[in-house]
Amino acid sequence: MTQDATDNPTEDPGEATPPQKLEAAIGAEIRRQRKRQDMTMAMLADAAGLSQGMLSKIETGQTSPSLATLASVAEALAVPLSSFFSATEQSRDVSYVPKGQGIGIDRRGTRAGHLYHLLGHSVRGALEMEPYLIKLDEGSEPYDEFRHEGMEFIHMLSGKVNYRHGDRYYTLNPGDSLFFDSMSPHGPSELLELPAIYLSVIAARTKSDDD
Repeated sequence: MTQDATDNPTEDPGEATPPQKLEAAIGAEIRRQRKRQDMTMAMLADAAGLSQGMLSKIETGQTSPSLATLASVAEALAVPLSSFFSATEQSRDVSYVPKGQGIGIDRRGTRAGHLYHLLGHSVRGALEMEPYLIKLDEGSEPYDEFRHEGMEFIHMLSGKVNYRHGDRYYTLNPGDSLFFDSMSPHGPSELLELPAIYLSVIAARTKSDDD
C-alpha cells in the first residue's frame, strides 16, 4: 500500500518552499548556469526569445515565470528543465507525482507529435536522471534520430512500435524493455499500434564546472 508522506507525522519530507523563495531559488540557479557557460544576460535573453528586462526579473526572483518560459531558457542553456528546481527542495530523497499530474515538457520529439510528461527529477552528486511518460497517438510521426549523452531505459506499457537503436530495430510490445547508450541514434521508426505509451528514464553524468 502506498502512503503519502504527508499522512505520516513521523516522516518529514521537507517543508514546502514558499512562492517567493521558489522564484528566487529558480532565478539564482538560472543565473548560476548562465555564468557557468560564460553567457551574458543579453546572449541568454536573445537565445531564449526574452527581453533582457524579463530575464533580469527572473534571475532576481521578481517574477514568476511560466513553464513555457522556463523551458525556453533551459533549451537556450542546453540543460534539463528540472535542473532549475534542484535547489528548491530541502529534501530530494523522494519525488511523488500523482496519476495524471506529470509536467508536460517540450523536447526534440515534440515537433513529431511525441507527448512528454516529466514524472520526477534527480540532480544529485554525479548523476542526473529524468523519468518521462511518452505517448504516441494519431497525430504523432516516427522519429528515430534522437541522440543525447547518457543511458536510457524504456519500458513499453501499451501499443506497439518498431524502435531503432543504431543499425538495429526492435519490435516493442507491452512489457518489453530496452536499455541502451543514448549517444547512438534511436527512437520509434514505425508506429504499429496506437496509442502507444512507454516509460523512458534518461540518466547522464552531471557536468561539473571543470567539464
